[in-house]
Amino acid sequence: MLLNNYEKKHLAELRPHLAECTVLLRREDEAFPLEKPCRLALFGSGARRTVKGGTGSGEVNSRFFVTVEQGLKDAGFLITTNAWLDAYEERYAAARKAWVRRTKKEAHRAGVPAPLYGMGRVMPEPDYEIPLEPEGDAAVYVLARISGEGSDREPVRGDVKLTETEIRDILTLNACFEKFMLVLNVGGPVDLSEIPQVRNILLLSQLGVETGTALAQILLGQANPSGHLTTSWSAWEDYPRIGDFGDRNDTHYREGIYVGYRYFDSIGKKALFPFGFGLSYTSFARRLQSVRREGTRILLTVTVKNTGRLAGREVLQLYLSLPQGRLDQPFQKLAAFEKTDELEPGAEETLSLAFDLKDQAAYDTARAAWILEAGEYILRLGTSSRDTEAAARIALPEEVTVRQLRNALGEPDFEDWKPEPVAEKEACAYPDLPMLLLKKEDFETETVSYERLEKLVDGLAVLSDDELIRLNIGAFDPKAGLLGVIGDAGLSVAGAAGETTLTLRERSIPSLVMADGPAGLRLAPRFWRDKKGAHSADGGGLPDSVGEWLPAPVRAAADVLSSPKKMPDEAKIEYQYCTAVPIGTALAQSWNIGFAALCGDIVGAEMERFGVQLWLAPALNIHRSVLCGRNFEYFSEDPLISGKMAAALTRGVQLHPGCGVTVKHFAANNQENNRYGNNSQVSERAMREIYLKGFEIAVKEAQPAALMTSYNLLNGIHTAERRDLIWDVLRCEFGFEGIVMTDWIVSFMADRKNRHPKVSPRLVAAAGGELFMPGSKADFKDMRAGLREGSLSRAQLERNASRLLKLIRRLTPEE
Repeated sequence: MLLNNYEKKHLAELRPHLAECTVLLRREDEAFPLEKPCRLALFGSGARRTVKGGTGSGEVNSRFFVTVEQGLKDAGFLITTNAWLDAYEERYAAARKAWVRRTKKEAHRAGVPAPLYGMGRVMPEPDYEIPLEPEGDAAVYVLARISGEGSDREPVRGDVKLTETEIRDILTLNACFEKFMLVLNVGGPVDLSEIPQVRNILLLSQLGVETGTALAQILLGQANPSGHLTTSWSAWEDYPRIGDFGDRNDTHYREGIYVGYRYFDSIGKKALFPFGFGLSYTSFARRLQSVRREGTRILLTVTVKNTGRLAGREVLQLYLSLPQGRLDQPFQKLAAFEKTDELEPGAEETLSLAFDLKDQAAYDTARAAWILEAGEYILRLGTSSRDTEAAARIALPEEVTVRQLRNALGEPDFEDWKPEPVAEKEACAYPDLPMLLLKKEDFETETVSYERLEKLVDGLAVLSDDELIRLNIGAFDPKAGLLGVIGDAGLSVAGAAGETTLTLRERSIPSLVMADGPAGLRLAPRFWRDKKGAHSADGGGLPDSVGEWLPAPVRAAADVLSSPKKMPDEAKIEYQYCTAVPIGTALAQSWNIGFAALCGDIVGAEMERFGVQLWLAPALNIHRSVLCGRNFEYFSEDPLISGKMAAALTRGVQLHPGCGVTVKHFAANNQENNRYGNNSQVSERAMREIYLKGFEIAVKEAQPAALMTSYNLLNGIHTAERRDLIWDVLRCEFGFEGIVMTDWIVSFMADRKNRHPKVSPRLVAAAGGELFMPGSKADFKDMRAGLREGSLSRAQLERNASRLLKLIRRLTPEE
């Protein structure tokens, strides 16, 4: 296979880091790594149907993809189970065909177009009767799950839970083979509580182009898994049921701040595999060297030593327990983390873990302020949330107001749940713990101003009202129809998701081209050009997850329907293959900020190559529930690691001139069911401490070029229409300088049965949203009517256009 130099370079840069994204969940013997390639019994849904990433916007059109089977063969393994793999393919294909047929009938009965009804929908893994007949020196069972945009997962067998067939075959292989590894090719947790006997389990995750290659390297010890979980894995029955999930109209976040490990740790329930957990082929010891402060910054230095037989990397995690005062607090929360370099056996490295105590303040809704209550703060050092030791304490004799704000965001119709505190040793029970004393005078209270003057760009006065409106909505082709909005609304780059208006070029205002993500650029791999632009030669670059739901005649004619005209015979086919990087959750599992920046650098280089200015990523919504269909593209249940990873990706992309990211989905977008019309009811405190905190970190550390609002409502108002969210919080409190765009709002995709109103283009513009995407004639007419009726002012349109023009000038070369 011939690869371009940029493809070779990017794959070579990714390859050494892929094992960092994988998590060794169990290793109860010395069976792995294997000494050399051998006769291998390979089973499971992911052996040939290996998943490189999720569906929908997460799909990346790479030139090739290495499955597990291919990766093992390339590494020299002799696969002894071809008959089983062939039989499984037959069973799966038949089950898939029947399932798609049934689901299309369900869509018809529900009155929903099949492509929308089936988008992201997961077919539960089918049961089957195929004799195992295991033969070989070792065995691997690859359990795969896929999820995606548009639908959520379900706590049923074949999805979150294992099928009876999977349990039977996995346990049989575990008993038959001394060297057996269960490999999880999944984007989110599966319930492993029914197979406690399995000795070796690897969370391979979904690593992009060379997922199969990475597994072969890990099995042979050429790479050592060094990832740690960024989401708690537990039995389905142990996850909290405090708040709603999946209701089509209103979702109540009653659990408040007790999300993920904050819930498990605070009620004293141990998850099957806790947040931050990860094993290695080697072992490590740590030694606390010092604890000190510099103003309000707390710094710990810790030495880590490799005490095992193989080279490897370790992740240190620092948690903070806040005093229980007027505000209830979780048992602990992540405050800092660091990862060692690769340490040879016997080698040591000293790490510095640091955080500012101001950043650990709690939000007091009654006072509309971030505060630190008086009392003792306990620092806990470890390698997972349930493997920590008290390392130091901080005394704060008086309460401190860190930042004075004003409440925004509305109120839910409930009060947040509070757990009964878990009994824990008092700090005074640790007389040898280092003690740091901070006083009120060490802090300065910041009072946020919500009056912010912005200088407008020159030349706005000469633009007509209609031209200003055009700048406030995405470029649209009124003839494109259905296929022009599902991931292929761009006109300048084939397969791009959209762009800003093309109608003002005579005024020297070029467009910004946007490509979907989040695991790399999603563009049409083959395209042709004419005077109207670039057009896909493969049916508009439709995701496979959409194409299979289209009627056969429509699918066959997709390239015609999605292009302005049929491809001429003399047209030249051009190519734009992109590199699929690890999914967001896998990337976060590396706990390696540098690797995240490298992935951003790879994406940025391909944006430059293909003429894309805005990447519609990274996505950093919180893993509130393991059922969310898009969790695979999000990072974690924890806002700190989510924000840090998003900031690193942003820096990597924006190192490239003319390239920017679009962090999303702002905010409280934590389920896919009826995402256009669902109302997330969340308390002010939970929003600020959990669901907005990652965005704040990303904005303050990396200043992304753009931000995308979410489809859902927040406490009764669409996020894109909330001026308090966009102006008060994002711009005045976070200091965001970029543009705000909507997610892709297309009228026919909204359910007419929704209880809540659909989003209004004029209200989005009035709230300070610069772009209503992907844009349509109806959106244009709505803004024009708003301007005429007074619900939208020309002054606001000018402010929006000014911010957009600043970004256009920054990201496009002067002509």
